[in-house]
Amino acid sequence: MRRIVFISIMTLICNVIVAQSAKTVLDKTAATISHKNGVSADFKIAGNQYGNLSGTIAVKGQKFHASTPQVSVWFDGKTQWTLMKRNNEVNISNPTANELAAINPYNFINIYRNGYKYDMKTVGKEYQVHLTATDKSRKIQEMYIHVNKASYIPSQVKMRHGNKWNTIIVSNFKKTTLSDSQFLFNSKAYPGVEIIDLR
Repeated sequence: MRRIVFISIMTLICNVIVAQSAKTVLDKTAATISHKNGVSADFKIAGNQYGNLSGTIAVKGQKFHASTPQVSVWFDGKTQWTLMKRNNEVNISNPTANELAAINPYNFINIYRNGYKYDMKTVGKEYQVHLTATDKSRKIQEMYIHVNKASYIPSQVKMRHGNKWNTIIVSNFKKTTLSDSQFLFNSKAYPGVEIIDLR
């Protein structure tokens, strides 16, 4: 009986240590991405929900600007402008955290701190952090985040929405200096575009 209790306690302790280590990795990754002047990267998205997309992203704090051949998105921390290039229209909205998570590959830095339990293992030169939602109402129920062990730069984020998985591959990550105006839609640059306010 004592042996069973001892094993149970040791298992619990090991689980706590792994969870703390995983959170430490994510904290360091969030600090890397949250460079005060901004960061930029290339990305590719593959999955049932969005098909295959590739493009660029710039992030500064809560703000981001993502662009693909089909869509460009600007988010200034509150308002989002989504330019549908084929339709020549811009939708304006105030997105929820779940909606932001679906389009910003770096949004995990804003949601991992609450509502998820952690697990982690080493895969080659990377950490693989597995997050599982503790709240079943969360739109993202699972995430796998691959992080370079030396630089704490994320290379891949895999997310499950319901029973559908989307994988985001990140490359050419770099710290840079970004102007706040880069996260605002400039209507003068898109003459003739139809603006649809959904707020």
